[in-house]
Amino acid sequence: MRRVLAVLALVASSFVVAPASADDCAGVKVVVDFTALGGGVETGCAPGDPATGLVALKDAGFPYTFVPRMPGLVCQIKLLPNPCTKPTTTAYWSYWHATPGGTWTYSTSGAGSHDPAPGTVEGWSFGAGTAPGVTP
Repeated sequence: MRRVLAVLALVASSFVVAPASADDCAGVKVVVDFTALGGGVETGCAPGDPATGLVALKDAGFPYTFVPRMPGLVCQIKLLPNPCTKPTTTAYWSYWHATPGGTWTYSTSGAGSHDPAPGTVEGWSFGAGTAPGVTP
């Protein structure tokens, strides 16, 4: 029985779809800057045409959580910062848009209501509203 369960687990794990590479992104490229949290800049690709910025973030391989009792306000991306605390003017996830090779534009709408177009770049950066530290 254990052998059957192990085989089933192996088969099931082989069907997990990984996010597409950001290098050859046929969808929306997502850039997340963890520099202020002691990390680096990571990129991923949300394939196709994600309906919202939050879908793009998740589909590019960046799980997120909301601030408790503040739905829609991102508190953590890939479990950072830890612990999740209420954002301040100097410590929050800022949300950005760009075209490849262009400049970052601070988002005037929340990621749950923004519909990113395929071929564009979405950016996230933790801190005081500073754009991601790489060119889109």
